[in-house]
Amino acid sequence: MTLLKNKLSIILLALFTACGSKENKNVPQQDLSIGIIADCQYCYCESSPSRFYKNSPHKLRQAVVALNKEELDYAIHLGDFIDRDFSSFDTVLPIWNTLKTKKYHVLGNHDFSVADSLKSKVMNKMNLAQRYYSLVENNWRFIVLDGNDLSYHGAISPKKIAQTDSLFTLLSKAELPNLQTWNGGLSHEQLLWVESELKLATENNENVGFYCHFPVLGEDKVHRLWNSTQLVSLIDKYPNVKFYFNGHNHNGDYMERNGVHYLTFKGMVETDSTSAFSTVEFKKDSIFVHGHGREQSRRLKIK
Repeated sequence: MTLLKNKLSIILLALFTACGSKENKNVPQQDLSIGIIADCQYCYCESSPSRFYKNSPHKLRQAVVALNKEELDYAIHLGDFIDRDFSSFDTVLPIWNTLKTKKYHVLGNHDFSVADSLKSKVMNKMNLAQRYYSLVENNWRFIVLDGNDLSYHGAISPKKIAQTDSLFTLLSKAELPNLQTWNGGLSHEQLLWVESELKLATENNENVGFYCHFPVLGEDKVHRLWNSTQLVSLIDKYPNVKFYFNGHNHNGDYMERNGVHYLTFKGMVETDSTSAFSTVEFKKDSIFVHGHGREQSRRLKIK
């Protein structure tokens, strides 16, 4: 009888261990570290009152040196890598490519401020296979949006141009402050894709973060995505969404809504010599933004 009990105990222990191991695989491993830069916006152009275009390569090089000293899972640029001229890519891309970690781009409105004949070459130049996409790291699903999907600078195909006109005309009736030709919007197709990504993240027990060039919330209402209200309403339905990071407004901005942190990172191109970039650490209950230069450091609590 004692021998039988011992064998039974061993079997139960083995089953418990196996079940425990299986459950552990579903526990989010949230610790990771990334680098973030917004609005490098380089061109060989004379400075405006606050934008120092020619200084961007120097500031980008400083940021890359600093980021290369960190153990990063990846780095991402939040749009407007250049200000104008397709040849501007040839100055800043070699600097960006010296990053030792994986690297990604978000499309900004100025990234399409090139000759019409070259707009179709922008994605390949920036090493982008898709205009919007997602990536998964340590049980986080990062959804990268294309806010130029419908726009007067980034819409290339006749179908997208027609959809842009339709959306702009529809929204103009509401006299929205963000209905500027230098902003843009998400197509119906992209919104459907976003919802499919959110459902997939829910099924996989993943936290979600968004990257886009254009803001959707904050004190600033002028720079927002055209159909920002529609996107925010979609985000509200999914409690696993934890942040929305963007650029575009070089002064920066912040707002929290329903536990989601909407953070606008400050533009690198602003100011003569002081840069702006960040390293961001994801922990179990917090996101720590370590700002450099003009960028503010902050703790974003994960709820």
